[in-house]
Parts: sequence; C-alpha cells; structure tokens
Amino acid sequence: MAYKILIYEDNHRLRQSLEILLNDEQLFKVAGAFPDCNLAGEQVIDLLAELVVMDIDMPGIGGVEGVKQIKQAAPLTKVVMHTMFDDDNRIFDSICAGADGYLLKNTSPMQLINALQEVMQGGAPMSPFVAQKVFQFFRNQQQPVSDFNLTNRETMILELLVKGNSYKMIADKSNVTIDTVKKHLQNIYHKLHVNCGTEAVAKALQHKIIRLD
Repeated sequence: MAYKILIYEDNHRLRQSLEILLNDEQLFKVAGAFPDCNLAGEQVIDLLAELVVMDIDMPGIGGVEGVKQIKQAAPLTKVVMHTMFDDDNRIFDSICAGADGYLLKNTSPMQLINALQEVMQGGAPMSPFVAQKVFQFFRNQQQPVSDFNLTNRETMILELLVKGNSYKMIADKSNVTIDTVKKHLQNIYHKLHVNCGTEAVAKALQHKIIRLD
C-alpha cells in the first residue's frame, strides 16, 4: 500500500513537480500539497499523512516550526526537509525540532524517492554535504570527556546506531523489540545530554564512546 504523503513547498512549479514525481500510487500517494505549513499539525491528522516533505523558507511559520507542529500532533509521521539551505543553524534547528531527514534540493529525483523509502523503513537520510556539516560541527566543539555511565546494552545499541542501523535492524540484532530499542535510546540521549540521534552519533564519535572497525 502506498504511503500517504504531504508536500509543503511555496514554489508553485516545484510543488507541482514534486506532486507528479511522488504521486505514483505504488510507493506514495500525495494526499495534499500546500504553499505554507501554518496548519500542518491539523492537516497531517485530517489527511492521515504518514510522510511529509517540508521546505524551510516559506511564508508564515516556516518549516522548522511546521516540523514542531507535526511532531506534536502526530509523532509517528515522518518529516524529511527538502531545502536549498545548508547552513548549520537551519540544519540543526530542523533535526532537533524532530525532522527525520534533511535533503538538499539538488538531490536527484531517484535519490529523493530512495531517501523517502529509507525514512519509512526507519532510516535518517541526509544529503552527503549535510552529513559532513553535522559531523564537522560536533568535531569542532570543545567539550570535556566525561564518563556517561552507559550500560553495556546501551553502548551496544549506540554502536549499532552509529553504524547506520535503523530501529528495526537494531532490534533484530539485539533480540529485543523496537519499543525496547526506543526506550534504550531515550536513556542514551539523556545520559549524553543530547536531543536527537544525530547528536548522539556525533558525540559518541567525538568522545570515542564507541569504536568503528
């Protein structure tokens, strides 16, 4: 069954192009396309959206606030930012507002489709340049090394997260449920003093909490 998707994009021509690209009735079904996200929280509920493609710079509240609205109204709805902006503040504001992926508008149509499929399977797709900025940001921060008191199980789950595994893959490899994985990740975020998975991965690498083979 096709995933119901909403598009928020103020450029009329691009919004139409995204509708045509994504409304294939097999992978995705476009349930709505809007020039602003002022009512995004209500719209994801009313239209039963499972996935949102969100621009950042739009009239009204803007994409970052739109993500917050959506995640408050429908926490399980996936949101992928689709924007021309690659500056640090917009990237981190979006991710920590709850965005599940961050793609630049120079992403090819096929890469966009693949990324949207990936996010629905538990992944967190990012354009390569954006991922580089995320890691560079945390590498440049001077933070003291601390004992984060992670348990062996939490360390194992964090290592699997760093290696790019989805929640489902982590659950399978750890022989636990996805809900248990989420609970462990909440504990990990609390101990690392971070707000999202991207920050946790960067901090784990920065402080050498885990080792990559």
